[in-house]
Amino acid sequence: MQLVECVPNFSEGQRREVIESIADAIRSTPGVMLLDVESNPDHNRSVISFVGEPGPVKDAALSASQKAIELIDLRHHKGEHPRMGAIDVVPFVPLSEVTMGDCVSLARAFGQEFAEKFHVPVFLYEEAATTPERRNLADVREGEFEGLRDKIGKDPAKKPDFGPEKIHPTAGATAVGAREILIAYNVNLGTSDLDVAKKIAHQLRAKDGGLAFVKALGFELKDRGMVQVSMNLTNYRKSQLFKAYELVKLFADRFGVPVVGSEVVGLAPMDSLVDAAEFYLRLENFSGDQVLERKLFTPRASTLTDQSLALFSEEVASKKATPGGGSVSAYMGALAAGLLCMVARITLGKKEAPPDVEGLNEVVKEGDALRQKLLRLVVEDTVAFDLVTKAFKLPRDQPEARKKAIEEATVKASEIPLSTLDCSVRVLRLAREVAEKGSTNALSDVVTAVSAARAAVEGAVSNVLINLANLDDQKYVEKISKQVSELRKEAAQLEERAGKLVESRIKQPRIPA
Repeated sequence: MQLVECVPNFSEGQRREVIESIADAIRSTPGVMLLDVESNPDHNRSVISFVGEPGPVKDAALSASQKAIELIDLRHHKGEHPRMGAIDVVPFVPLSEVTMGDCVSLARAFGQEFAEKFHVPVFLYEEAATTPERRNLADVREGEFEGLRDKIGKDPAKKPDFGPEKIHPTAGATAVGAREILIAYNVNLGTSDLDVAKKIAHQLRAKDGGLAFVKALGFELKDRGMVQVSMNLTNYRKSQLFKAYELVKLFADRFGVPVVGSEVVGLAPMDSLVDAAEFYLRLENFSGDQVLERKLFTPRASTLTDQSLALFSEEVASKKATPGGGSVSAYMGALAAGLLCMVARITLGKKEAPPDVEGLNEVVKEGDALRQKLLRLVVEDTVAFDLVTKAFKLPRDQPEARKKAIEEATVKASEIPLSTLDCSVRVLRLAREVAEKGSTNALSDVVTAVSAARAAVEGAVSNVLINLANLDDQKYVEKISKQVSELRKEAAQLEERAGKLVESRIKQPRIPA
């Protein structure tokens, strides 16, 4: 699944109703998950994190931007953090099955649409920057709202990448970019001397000779009577949290100032916290694999049945031989079993259930077991076919070994659809009970289930027979062929019986003469 994180920064950190309205615009966008809302009254700034596939993420960012432009007026905004826009910065971060190039394209598409829709000038930064001079956000934002108000439209260096060549009167300008995961990390100092924080930030930041992947500024926290070294760690693997903290502490000691606390703004990767724990606890031979949550939530290898319907259908439609008819047959059988379980549950759940429906409990129990087995057969059929393919690719200079491997793989390839056939016939046996006792309002679902199960039967039959045709063991071929014939005949009879039961219970509308 493609997954992109978006972490827009809004120039509002004090009015809760405004922050919630912006967050609600993201929450209400289908296909995205709101992860975090972090606000700082002194900075007068909020950082909101959300994830989703690229399209929905772009839609959510646009919805949040619209709300922010309605509710934030930079002419009345005061805060410690530098800002140039109501939506100050919108970065897109690749997380899963998405490249940095994809996020650059997403940033540029968002920036263009944002500028056209809201008439706000947009500057592309970091990986999305169109010139080297605009990679650094601090350079893009230099002068802030008030300074850029006089420069955009006059200074060629301040020509926006998208939008009007004038600043928006209330929403300012916005930086849009693509970047790797960033950690916003602040360390608070037990002093009100802002110069101390600024001097430490100067020693710490990369551009002045400090840590290679750290940006830092000194801020005053007036309400708390202290100052803060505010940092962005742009590569937490090379400039780790504990290094940033220890350097701040080292420089603060030289000024005779204590460190009174630190904070992560927004979200941080687990690895960054594990690094800190390993350093401070002096753990020996420690591995990230020892973290319980990593073991619990590490994604397992994806199989066909883990895929969405859209992706599964794309796999079937591709030029690859698998998944093929055998897997599709098993999947149709699973859907048939699921439909019968649904009708049985609906019937059992009615306040005035019809008499003699106790047997439907067994339908639910057996139907669920068949559904799960058929789903396993979806995967097993593909695996079996792949084994046959591998057998045929064995070297021809060992004919006996190659022939034996092909024979064994083909037998296995016939056994899987035979299991699908058997399970699908068992589904049809359940259909009679449901057709007879199921709710009349759901009888169309029974018809669909029967049709799907019969299709599964015919697909499985053809897959068994095509494999039997390639086997030399005629005794085995005759045995399985007879079994297939008997199951196929029973399936046809079960379909007919279920059809008659449904027909007898459905009121036929009168056709006017």
